[in-house]
Amino acid sequence: MTSRLLTEEELSVDPVDAARLLLGSYLESDGVRVRIVEVEAYRGGDDPASHCYRGRTPRNDVMFGPAGHLYVYFVYGMHFCANVVALTDGVPGAVLLRAGEVVSGHDIAHERRPSARNDAELAKGPARLCTTLGLDRGHNGADLTSVASPVRLYAGDPVDKVHSGPRVGVAVAMDVPWRFWIDSPAVSTYKRGGKRRTTA
Repeated sequence: MTSRLLTEEELSVDPVDAARLLLGSYLESDGVRVRIVEVEAYRGGDDPASHCYRGRTPRNDVMFGPAGHLYVYFVYGMHFCANVVALTDGVPGAVLLRAGEVVSGHDIAHERRPSARNDAELAKGPARLCTTLGLDRGHNGADLTSVASPVRLYAGDPVDKVHSGPRVGVAVAMDVPWRFWIDSPAVSTYKRGGKRRTTA
């Protein structure tokens, strides 16, 4: 398992490229480490499913860079979702972290997710992933590339096969194939459409 942090330079790329880079990487927070197995890419002004489609606001400010920071938002009045900011400073884009495999801190993860029937369900879906890692709005803006950060993003080994398909749960641009995943029982269940919302 690698101990090399990903860098701002590596993540200062198009969100689609950053999404592929993030597959197989490791996110560590508050005693738990997960291997990222499913992600979704979102751009800015040219992506109607993005939080930045209508411009910069206090809520989406972190999405405008610099790359390598964590964008956390609250959805449906119940859940937190986490994204890794991509592109260059001032240009919005991010990658939603949809699912992960817990690789260390299993006891802590199960304490946070007591309803999980097995390890694969601990971080299966973006809200579950945040709960498992103990992420909330207080982590918004955290620098994932810094060893001093409470949330850190480590490089993973190259993955052999990457699948792609439509994004989940968005009501616009739903057929854009910017959801990427690798073979894993922790990958979330695909749900087309849903409530009218944006994701990242």
